[in-house]
Amino acid sequence: MKRLFAALALLALAAGAQAQEGRGDRGGPRGGGQMRGYANPSAAIAAEIALARAAQDKGQWTAARAAAAPDAAMFAPAMVLAHDWLKNRPDPPAALARQPYQVWSSCDGSLMITSGAWQRGDSHGWFTTVWQRQAKGGYKWVFDHHGAAREPLPAPEMIAARVAACPERRPGPRPAGQDARGKPAKREKTPPMPFDPTRREGRSDDGTLAWQVTADTAGTHDFTARMLVDGQMEEIRNEHVAAGA
Repeated sequence: MKRLFAALALLALAAGAQAQEGRGDRGGPRGGGQMRGYANPSAAIAAEIALARAAQDKGQWTAARAAAAPDAAMFAPAMVLAHDWLKNRPDPPAALARQPYQVWSSCDGSLMITSGAWQRGDSHGWFTTVWQRQAKGGYKWVFDHHGAAREPLPAPEMIAARVAACPERRPGPRPAGQDARGKPAKREKTPPMPFDPTRREGRSDDGTLAWQVTADTAGTHDFTARMLVDGQMEEIRNEHVAAGA
């Protein structure tokens, strides 16, 4: 645990330095306009640690409910809306222990993905969780993916963190949909899309980090994630879970 807290401090420093790169004198990215947010990978690690602690202290499903976004999805074993499945569900006698090993962040920090290891008794495996910044601040998970592993995942010396490249911004007329201050205009609320248990996807507000999951009726599912690197969307995760696994 001491290693995790040390990693948090280093991540916060690195994220702050990276967030300043490419900004003009007014705190915005070079080329005009202001960033509404910035990458802070340590926030996702902090959310992971809080979730892991709450699971041990209060129960696995109790902790998952509290940290889930309203539209969060998970596999159980088919893909379901998390709050529907978790509602009034009793906690298992023993909660999973989990440790984050990697974190990827969009340039604006609106979306982050963590991955790491879990253990319970003699069982162990991997997990990947998508975290989304909420309107009032803080992060909640919007998708959780996990699987078993034959051997325990080796713990890294340091939690790895990557931040997506910031999208290029050039002087000129404001893009459509922005207000006079250059911020996105308020959008009218639209009815939520019907839940599709075979496909789900999301992306950061700035489009520099995106994820997608697909599932079939047999129970097989695949998760992929991509982030902006050197002007191109690069695949950073590609996970496959077979039916019944």
